[in-house]
Amino acid sequence: MRIAPLPGAAALLLGALASGCSRGAPAPEAENTEVPRELAGQAPAAAPAAGTIGTPMAQRVAVIGLLNKRNNISQTVEMKPGESRRVGDVVLRLSACERTPPWESPPETGAFVQVVVQERARAGATPEWKTAFSGWLFKNSPSLNVVEHPVYDVWVKDCKMSFPGEERGPIGEGADGAAPRRPAASPSATASPDASPSASTPAAAPASDT
Repeated sequence: MRIAPLPGAAALLLGALASGCSRGAPAPEAENTEVPRELAGQAPAAAPAAGTIGTPMAQRVAVIGLLNKRNNISQTVEMKPGESRRVGDVVLRLSACERTPPWESPPETGAFVQVVVQERARAGATPEWKTAFSGWLFKNSPSLNVVEHPVYDVWVKDCKMSFPGEERGPIGEGADGAAPRRPAASPSATASPDASPSASTPAAAPASDT
């Protein structure tokens, strides 16, 4: 049985499909992480005065969550106060982060964040960087302040810092997850305040006459 040759158009179509399969899917474009020049020279907005107890502000590390609602991809960004990070068309700027000390209740964690988004005012227009949010975001009370943007959502996950008596563990816990250790009380601290030294010292046994 002799197979008739394919028409020219069909042969070209099959060849294009075969070459496309051999090359595979195109590689995704790399996400731009370089802060634009017009924003790199600007300092983050000054945050209201925060607490001075615990880790100095410059050494704290905020953990920020970023969600792209279009593709449902979320990322975690860690940054120190004064830093700016770019994720695609979003620039995050951190001014401060704070959490309540372990002796205060209820616990709360917050960060003062600026969210700058690259947007077009209309189709075909040159994209511009616009501030979408600037203020405190709270982990335990997210409804107090919300980033209202149709594409991006930003929230606070943690503020890495410690207080006197903590060993870089969660609130009220040490590094091993146990409660902070307290120094043991000295024997003098447990003695009765009106007891004399002789009262707590055993009397010497009387000498035997025999």
